[in-house]
Amino acid sequence: MAAVKGNPASYFPAIEEKYGRPVQEWIALIRSSPLTGHMELVTWLKTEHGLGHGHANALVAHTRSIER
Repeated sequence: MAAVKGNPASYFPAIEEKYGRPVQEWIALIRSSPLTGHMELVTWLKTEHGLGHGHANALVAHTRSIER
């Protein structure tokens, strides 16, 4: 997975380091959520899982882009 600055994947190393979980676990968690809206998922990751806004947004954006 290439990490180009500005690309959601560019956040992945920092996400894994800060939260101690591989990105694939976050993707699976997002996919298992009954929530569907982008900002709903971002807010959920922030409030229920303690992610920062940028990290949550990057994970949701990436997950939604690979589901299309």
